[in-house]
Amino acid sequence: MTSTAAVRAVDPERATLDKAATENFPVAPFFLPGPWRDDLMAVYGFARLVDDIGDGDLAPGGGDARLLGVRAAEAEDRLVLLDAFEDDLRRVFDASADGPRHPLLRRLRPTVRRHALTPEPFLALIAANRQDQLVKRYETYDDLLAYCELSANPVGRLVLAVTGTSSPERVRRSDAICTALQVVEHLQDVAEDLGRDRIYLPAADMKRFHVQEADLAADTAGASVRALVAYQAQRARDLLDEGAPLVGSVHGRLKLLLAGFVAGGRAAVHAIAAAEYDVLSGPPKSGRLRLLREVGVTLRGEG
Repeated sequence: MTSTAAVRAVDPERATLDKAATENFPVAPFFLPGPWRDDLMAVYGFARLVDDIGDGDLAPGGGDARLLGVRAAEAEDRLVLLDAFEDDLRRVFDASADGPRHPLLRRLRPTVRRHALTPEPFLALIAANRQDQLVKRYETYDDLLAYCELSANPVGRLVLAVTGTSSPERVRRSDAICTALQVVEHLQDVAEDLGRDRIYLPAADMKRFHVQEADLAADTAGASVRALVAYQAQRARDLLDEGAPLVGSVHGRLKLLLAGFVAGGRAAVHAIAAAEYDVLSGPPKSGRLRLLREVGVTLRGEG
């Protein structure tokens, strides 16, 4: 085990939070007030850890399983881990309990109390990862949208709740942005997801573009796969455009944060297009300059 891996093995909390730097969007950038940054990192820590449990991407050494009280013999069973994580989440909301076992959930507890957050968005994220263990294919785009309602939209709703800016219209716009970011991530990770026996490209659309599952296992994307990816990327663009007015509905530093979310999605879509929609030879990633350009476009209400 390398020294870095050894540190991650003994400090699973840090191993999870450090992943914020690799996301397509800014999680808790420096320009936000300190209390907001702390609360957003607490929410991120929860969301990242539940995804890592569902994907089998936990820090090496089984530290998270031990923290959740899962026996070593079941430490690789994702459904068991998700059940234990949900049990620990309920301790966050139970004032009579001693408190959660996992440090990321202990970090979350003050945030929940400070903003009177409800369990529903957190439970939805756990439900999405349970679904990942059981559902490997999605027949229609509507089926995929229903999955995103669990896997992505709760995060945006939590951001609005933490910043005290939630309203029905803002939630609607936020849902569009979060679903778009999820669709984009699926496009970037087609090959990686296939390695986990998951396909988030709707089967009906694969049939429409004459794409077989075997085509997704190629080293580079053929014309049919590229056309399918371009079609899904346009859907993500449309969702980002639908959600973008959310940025103009708020002010100050929150406006810059939300512009970063939209810009991150737009920059990622641009990177996919720049790769000529070949997402199989490696996940297309956008550069910092492109991201900054998209931030400016979004803040000006263009694009």
